[in-house]
Amino acid sequence: MNSMNDTGVAAGMASGRTSHTHRLRGLAGTGFIATLAAMVATTLAAALAQAVGVDFEVPDGGETVPLSGFAVVTGFFSVVGVVIAVALLRWSARPAERFVWTAVSLTAISLVPPLLSGANTATTTALLGLHLVAATVMIPTLARSLRTRTD
Repeated sequence: MNSMNDTGVAAGMASGRTSHTHRLRGLAGTGFIATLAAMVATTLAAALAQAVGVDFEVPDGGETVPLSGFAVVTGFFSVVGVVIAVALLRWSARPAERFVWTAVSLTAISLVPPLLSGANTATTTALLGLHLVAATVMIPTLARSLRTRTD
């Protein structure tokens, strides 16, 4: 009788681990797809801004930010967001709510450097818009995924 109970407990524990691992992998997969979408969206938006005359010139070195730079930076910080979401799923009782607060706060902080860059108005405005494009793709997608993975 005891061996049956032990087997049931062990199976339940293994199932719980499998379910938890499945949730984390699902969130990571969703995050990967959202990251790609954010990279494409910001790069296309930057290309559109360039097409209408935004130069994306950095005042310090006088260099222009290449389109690939937008993709790389968006990809990097989007992956940081996915890591935060995974950590909150693992360790928070309310991961979706905490993620939204954290991501919105970090997005607000990310708007400061373009304002302090000394770039012209068109470049500054475009950079602010690009931050918001990436946030608009990533935050709702990951928050929705966190909600469905904790229900």
